[in-house]
Amino acid sequence: MTVNLLLILCWLYIGIGIYGLYRFPSIYSRFFAAGFIDTMAFITLILALILYSGLSDFTFRLFLVLAFLMITNPISTHLIVRSAYLGKVPFKEDRDDG
Repeated sequence: MTVNLLLILCWLYIGIGIYGLYRFPSIYSRFFAAGFIDTMAFITLILALILYSGLSDFTFRLFLVLAFLMITNPISTHLIVRSAYLGKVPFKEDRDDG
C-alpha cells in the first residue's frame, strides 16, 4: 500500500515537473523544474524500492545510490545553471505566443 502511494507520488512529481518545463518562461526556471523532476521523483522511487525489497543487501545498495544522488544532483544542476549564466544566456525568451 505504501509502495503504491510512493509510486503515485513519484509520477505526480514527474507530471508537475514536465508541466513546469513547458509552462515556465525562462530557461533558469526550467532548470528548476528539471532539477525538481530529478531529485524528488528519484527519491520517492528509491524509497518505494527500499520498502518493497525489505531488509537485504539490495536495500543497502539503494541507500548508497540515494546518498550519491542527493549529493551530486544539486551540484550538477548548479553547475549547469552557472555555466548558462556565465555564457550570458538571457533570463527571458522572446516568445511570440500569438
